[in-house]
Amino acid sequence: MRKEFNSLAGSGAMVAVVGCALLASASQAYADGSSFPPPVRSQLRYDADYPTIAYGEKATQNAIARLQEKLDRGEVTLKFEGNRGYLDSLLAALGIDKSSQILVYSKTSLQIHVIDASTPRAIYFNDHTYVAWLQNSDMIEIMTMDDQRGTVFYSMTNRERPKLTLDRETSRCLTCHDTYSMAGGGVPRFMVMSVLVNTEGQRIGSEIGAETTDASPIPERWGGWFVTGDVGKQTHKGNILVRSAAELANDKPESRMNLSTLEGLVDTKPYATNTSDVVALLVLEHQATVHNFVTRASFKSRTLLGRSGVPETTQRWSELPPELHKRLRPLTEPLVRALFFVNAATYSSEIKSSSGFDKWFEEQGKRTRDGRSLRELDLKTRLLRYPLSYLVYSDEIRALPAPVRDHVFNRIADVLTGQDRDQAFNHLSAEDRTAILQILKETHPELSAVLRERDPGMGGGS
Repeated sequence: MRKEFNSLAGSGAMVAVVGCALLASASQAYADGSSFPPPVRSQLRYDADYPTIAYGEKATQNAIARLQEKLDRGEVTLKFEGNRGYLDSLLAALGIDKSSQILVYSKTSLQIHVIDASTPRAIYFNDHTYVAWLQNSDMIEIMTMDDQRGTVFYSMTNRERPKLTLDRETSRCLTCHDTYSMAGGGVPRFMVMSVLVNTEGQRIGSEIGAETTDASPIPERWGGWFVTGDVGKQTHKGNILVRSAAELANDKPESRMNLSTLEGLVDTKPYATNTSDVVALLVLEHQATVHNFVTRASFKSRTLLGRSGVPETTQRWSELPPELHKRLRPLTEPLVRALFFVNAATYSSEIKSSSGFDKWFEEQGKRTRDGRSLRELDLKTRLLRYPLSYLVYSDEIRALPAPVRDHVFNRIADVLTGQDRDQAFNHLSAEDRTAILQILKETHPELSAVLRERDPGMGGGS
C-alpha cells in the first residue's frame, strides 16, 4: 500500500474514494458470483486510543443501524431487481436519490479486479450515508456517520436471500480509511482523492494523488472520475480515458468538458442513471471534509474530557478549565472554518448539474417563511448562496459533547455578528452574514437560542 494516496493499491495505482477499501494483497476478484468473505473482528487501535468512543462495539446511532432494525421487525423490505439487485430498493429505503450517482474508475474497494473505465464504481449519497455498487459483484459497500462512533462502515451481500443483514466492518476498511494508517492517533474518515489513471484504473504519469477538498482548485479535481454537467470555460481532470502516459500527452481537455451524459464514454445501461454529476461531486467533497472534522473533534474531545474528569452533565464551554480550552480549540476551529468554507476555491465559470441533483439537493432544506435555505446553491463563484454549511443542522454536530457543541455554536455566532474579525472570514460579506443570521433564527433552534442569549432582540423563529 502506498500511503501517500491514503487508499487502495492496485497494480501500483490507486485513488481514494468514499467506500470500504482494503489492501490489494488481501483482495480477490469475486466476479464469479462467489460470496464475499465475512467481516473480520479484531482488536482495534481505536479502542486503546479512544476508550470513551468504544469504536469496536456495536454502532446504533446511524441510518444503517436504524434500517437493520426495521428490516428485522419487518417494517421495511428490500426488493431484489435485475442486475443491480437490492441497490435501488436500498437507496429508496435510505432516502438517497439516484441523481446523486457519481462514477469512479480507479481501482479501489475490495473488488479491485472488477473496476476499470468500462465498469466504474457507482456511489450514491445523502447528507450522512454513502452507498457504493459495482457490476459483477455480490457486495454493496456502505459508509455512514454514527453520532457516537463517527465514520462507520458496512457491507451487504447483494444476492437474493430471505434475511438481509447489513454487516459492520472494522479492521479491513480502516486499513485505508484512517488518518494515520492505524499507527495511533488517527480517526476513521471519508476520503475523496484525485489522481490520473488509465482505462484499466491504474495510475499513470508521475503525479501523486491528492485529497480533494473545498480548497482544491477545479482544474486539479476528479482524476479517475467520470464527470457530467457544465463547468463553463473551466477544465478538470475527469473523463480522461487513455491507455498510457504517452496518450495523456495528446489529451484535449475541451473535448471531455461539459458533457450532459456519459453516452459514448461508458455503457451506462447497468447503472441507475447515465450521469456522474459535477454538482454531486462538489457536494460530496464538502461533506467529506466537514464529516472528517466532526469525527476528529468528537473522538479527541470526548477523550480529553473523559481523561480530565469533566462530568458528563457539563453543558457549557465556560464551565471547562482554561487548560482544556487551549487543548480543544485546535479541534473545534478547523470544523468552524470548514462550515464557513474558509479557503474554499472559487469558480471562474458557472457550474450546472446534468442529473437533477441540484434540484433534489435544494428541496431537502429547512426554509424560512420567505423561502430561504442554507441549501440554496450558488454555483457561479462558490457552492452555496449562503456560505454556512447545511451540515450545521446535522445529528453528528448536535451529538458533539455539550460544551464542545456550545463552543462551536458560539464561534458561529462570533463570526456572523462580527465579534470575530479574523481575516479568514473576509469572504463573508455583510449581506451574507445578515442573511445567514436570519435563516438560523428561523430554522435552527439551538443557534437561535445562542443568538438570543447574546441579544434578546436577535432571537426568533422556531
